[in-house]
Amino acid sequence: MAVTSTSLASQLSTISFSGIRPSSNTVSLSTTTHSFFQNVDSHLRLSETKKACRAVVSMAGSGKFFVGGNWKCNGTKDSISKLVSDLNSAKLESDVDVVVAPPFLYIDQVRSSLTDRIEICAQNCWTGKGGAFTGEISVEQLKDIGCKWVILGHSERRHVIGENDEFIGKKAAYALSQNVGVIACIGELLEEREAGKTFDVCFQQLKAFADALPSWDDVVIAYEPVWAIGTGKVATSEQAQEVHAAVRDWLSNNVSAEVASKTRIIYGGSVNGGNSADLAKKEDIDGFLVGGASLKGPEFATIINSVTSKKVAA
Repeated sequence: MAVTSTSLASQLSTISFSGIRPSSNTVSLSTTTHSFFQNVDSHLRLSETKKACRAVVSMAGSGKFFVGGNWKCNGTKDSISKLVSDLNSAKLESDVDVVVAPPFLYIDQVRSSLTDRIEICAQNCWTGKGGAFTGEISVEQLKDIGCKWVILGHSERRHVIGENDEFIGKKAAYALSQNVGVIACIGELLEEREAGKTFDVCFQQLKAFADALPSWDDVVIAYEPVWAIGTGKVATSEQAQEVHAAVRDWLSNNVSAEVASKTRIIYGGSVNGGNSADLAKKEDIDGFLVGGASLKGPEFATIINSVTSKKVAA
């Protein structure tokens, strides 16, 4: 298929933001970032009665900080060799789980040359055991070449390829049944955010995972607002934290308090070396799923090392 991730990004980047609330007034691009997050509908805000910042905690999820690099449909043998070399020589903080997801063609090349410090992830998988499914990749095949994780539900799979919630849930359930961890992506389109439906969309996508999953062990949730993927537009740390906290509340109310506590919720959407430290400071942001910046070894290392921005709350 000739459509790439940049096509979705380019479509979104041409849309002028008018804030969360639908409005007939056009907002200039120079005020986009400020106004977009200042005009959040009240029903998108968490309750004012929500408890204050926890007394002694660096992040709400009980696992390690988690950073994934999604290389998407990018790279050649030569460019990937250079990227692997940069990652192998980078000094990475020890208290971070790191995975990278190369294109299928290069997984074995990366696995055989990348430091064991970084685990290998796939960008997609089939809903069950392999067979007569032209063009698909089975979980068994992924395990055979050393993949420990798979990204499922990414916006490009949903909105460009056309995968629906139920189909994505089946993939996730089968991957987990074969002991492959799942990075479960959720997130809203620009028009859904402007209509005040951010939480509704995220919760619907979460429910599809919850209905299918045998267990939440080895699941990382990635909140990726679609309007921020590859566009250079990134949620403020406060807005990302608000959605992450709401996702954790949903897990507590609809799955269990234990799952809510231990599940890592990471942010994706134009994360880079310049904004990762500020985002990482937020209590419910447990890491990142990184696109374009993960193709630059030194910058990806900076994002990984943003775990140092996690502070114990006073």
